[in-house]
Amino acid sequence: MWTHKAWQGKVVAPGQDKLRAYAGWCNAVEGNTTFYATPSRETVAGWAGQTPADFRFVLKLPRLVTHERRLAGGDEALRGFLHAIEPLGPRVHALWVQLPASFAPSDLPALDGFLRRLPAGHRLAVEVRHPGFADDPLPLERVLTGVGAERVPFDTSVLFATPPVSDMERDAWTKKPRLPVRPEALTGHPIVRYLGRDDPAATVAGWQRWLPVVAGWLREGRSPTVFVHTPDNADAPALARRFHGEVAALVPGLLPLPEPEPVEPATLF
Repeated sequence: MWTHKAWQGKVVAPGQDKLRAYAGWCNAVEGNTTFYATPSRETVAGWAGQTPADFRFVLKLPRLVTHERRLAGGDEALRGFLHAIEPLGPRVHALWVQLPASFAPSDLPALDGFLRRLPAGHRLAVEVRHPGFADDPLPLERVLTGVGAERVPFDTSVLFATPPVSDMERDAWTKKPRLPVRPEALTGHPIVRYLGRDDPAATVAGWQRWLPVVAGWLREGRSPTVFVHTPDNADAPALARRFHGEVAALVPGLLPLPEPEPVEPATLF
């Protein structure tokens, strides 16, 4: 999630490594591409070389494991994935277990068994999309707390509050889940995914509910990670920095984000 055409010349300078540039704006990233294909170990070593030691990767498990095999099987693919990401070391902030919308509360035994079989040493973060988990969230939370895993809320309420007005918003309406959000942390490292609108003002207005929540977690000594998206993601890094700034206004002493390098336009000479 560090490669977007709209970021060229805005976040990424000509010839600059895209991840290195992104890491100058934000200190965490969603590893969404690992869902579709496990990168080579050499590629992952390159990611480590482009990011500081305290940078956070939240890496999505392969879809073969979560969607095709539904946590029952796929052991070879999982071993390959875990081997590939080893060069990141402590930069692997959490393994992100995103489950399909068809994965229902009745499938919780499979999730419980899978989480307990995972090798120790990684934080676990689970995202569910079946509406049944909203009807009664406690069984899921009991499974997660039993293994020290976090639940990842995906807040799309602003996106669905009013009809879409752009092609990207219309596309998001067809693909993103529409579920109520429980802003509660289960561990010391909560993770939030927030999706706004292509209009930055609407995105900022929609995240106001999260400011006191995240500030409260910080005051409790937790270490939250918040990902800010819009349907087109054109201004996502700048919006993420603005969110951090608004939280910092509530929590004096919050460590600052890195300072981006100036992005110089390409020249002919």
